Amino acid sequence: MLKPVARQSPTDDPAAFRAALGGWFAKHGKDYPWRRTSDPYAVLVSEVMLQQTQIATVLGRGFYTRFLERFPDVATLAAAEDEILLKTWEGLGYYRRARMLRESAKAVLERHGGNFPGELEPLLALPGIGRYTAGAVLSFAFDRSAPIVDGNVARVLARLFDRADPIDAGPMQKWLWETADVLLDRDHPRAHNSAIMELGQTHCRPGVPDCLSCPVAVFCATRDPASLPVKAKRQAIEEIDEHTALIRREGQILLSRQGRGRREGMWRLPVREKADLSPLPLLHRRKYGITRYRVSLHVHDCPAGHPAAIEAEGDEWVGLDRWAELVIPPADRAALEAVL
Repeated sequence: MLKPVARQSPTDDPAAFRAALGGWFAKHGKDYPWRRTSDPYAVLVSEVMLQQTQIATVLGRGFYTRFLERFPDVATLAAAEDEILLKTWEGLGYYRRARMLRESAKAVLERHGGNFPGELEPLLALPGIGRYTAGAVLSFAFDRSAPIVDGNVARVLARLFDRADPIDAGPMQKWLWETADVLLDRDHPRAHNSAIMELGQTHCRPGVPDCLSCPVAVFCATRDPASLPVKAKRQAIEEIDEHTALIRREGQILLSRQGRGRREGMWRLPVREKADLSPLPLLHRRKYGITRYRVSLHVHDCPAGHPAAIEAEGDEWVGLDRWAELVIPPADRAALEAVL
């Protein structure tokens, strides 16, 4: 693709780079609800939701607004019961994020009287808050000078400086944070960090970027932006099978409440051994991904008198008029909706 030739590095004249980026953002920056607030709690909620979830999903399905309506401040979130919290979060996945958000709210209440600290170290001491999230809260809520590096910022910086080092390696991470700090507009950190992130979401998007209309193209050294950033070799995807039982009796189905782990507190169809369920009729099959696994979920029609229908730890009978109210992983919910 044709790409404007770089005339200078961003670090040659950081002020010029900031001016070009900031001028573009002032005209074209998107209006997100979390950009209309300086409440650190609302900012934190948005940042945690946007980890591993696309903006379109968070906004389009009303997750952000609905969560803040149900838990408008740290006190209400800190006191949230597990089932209500997970139900409010349902559909966003990675439920550990919701629980960690609640732990942060509790810590803000206990350690800081309900007021978020405006300094880096006490923010980093809150449960589940790392360097990026702390920088986001400092810059977006308090407008304080703090660099941030997420996937979008890392992609922008790797292309600007034509760096082909593995982006998730330690030395490259160190360079990314140092470079983000050098380029940071310390007079307008909120706008600057929002701008460089949005540049990565729009012009400097993954794959083939839109270099011809990029506001900082004259600062970009790479001639092959689509090849950057480089990532270390990913862990191989493991294929696994799950065999579950649909067991019914007198207007009820047997569900299993999950213990400790990724799905703690959620409800699933009872998982049984493949050998026990394979001879039974297959009602439904679907595939889903979770971290490094590609799962084939099988749902078998299991009569109440079958050995596989014997209740195991965590199993409970749930009314057919009630199961939809429970917090159920998306694949299991879709399977239940298909067979019921």
